[in-house]
Amino acid sequence: MASRARIVGGRLLQAIPVVIGVVIITFVLTRALPGDPAAYFAGDAADEASIQQVREALGLDKSMPEQFLRYVGDLLRGDLGTSLSTGQSVLDDLARRLPASLELTLTALILSCIVAIPLGVMAATAPGSWKDHLCRVFVTAGVSLPTFFTGILLIYIFYFVLELAPAPLGRLDFIFIEPDPVTGFYLIDSAMARDWETFWGAAKQLVLPACTMALFTLAPIARMTRAAMLAALSSDYIRTARAAGLARRTVLMRYAFRNAMLPVVTTLGMVFSFALGANVLVEKVFAWPGIGSYAVDALVASDYAAVQGFVLTMALLFVALNLLIDLAYAAIDPRIGFDGA
Repeated sequence: MASRARIVGGRLLQAIPVVIGVVIITFVLTRALPGDPAAYFAGDAADEASIQQVREALGLDKSMPEQFLRYVGDLLRGDLGTSLSTGQSVLDDLARRLPASLELTLTALILSCIVAIPLGVMAATAPGSWKDHLCRVFVTAGVSLPTFFTGILLIYIFYFVLELAPAPLGRLDFIFIEPDPVTGFYLIDSAMARDWETFWGAAKQLVLPACTMALFTLAPIARMTRAAMLAALSSDYIRTARAAGLARRTVLMRYAFRNAMLPVVTTLGMVFSFALGANVLVEKVFAWPGIGSYAVDALVASDYAAVQGFVLTMALLFVALNLLIDLAYAAIDPRIGFDGA
């Protein structure tokens, strides 16, 4: 146990240079953005004197090194600054919007795993059959169809034509009251409060955007599952297990599938990271108040604090995700362990 804690601490120490690099690069790149945040904040009718006053209030009249030292000092105090777009603390904005993106992305990933992993296993057990071709159709469709097109198509079919889905206007219809924030996940918070009307209302709003993202994320998961299972099923230990007379299900699930899970877990981590940062189109189509749309609005307005806060948050999430993947490796295959890390 002590060894495991020591290795985890070592991984966190290794992440410190990455986070420092992200802070420096983000600071430099945001200053290279076109536009003047002081002019945006002052308004279209502001004169040069007013813009200069705003620039001084924001500290943009200082040199780059002075701005950077001020920014780092604020970070060490836990202050990510104030967003020019919303007028709120960036930390408060991210704390409110991050659970929305996480709830959407995790739900989409669960849906895609429910479909993609069995599909990949089924295709690997019968290569060249109709099952394999069905898997390839799903993979090709998932990769080829843009998320905004899939989202608009689902809205047209299920909202306008069939009238089965609610209006794509955010996380919750206006007739419901938001649950008391505990986790920030509407499904969990409403279930904890035993408010089942709000729970089902939030679930209905979540279905279409989650399915849109799931159609996109299932492609790499199904493809990796199929490839990993094919490699496992052609290995010597599987032939030995079959020759020993073990049941087909035992060979398939206990030996082949468990060994094939390592590359699948790696793919899941990469897909989750990519989906969390690239779900802005889905959020825009469904008016979902997540961090993706928040970051795009901040980029348009040259909102330095909001952009820097978003990138730093994503970097910390990626570090935490990589650590979770390492822990999952050890849980799936004890031979990896932590001693060789």
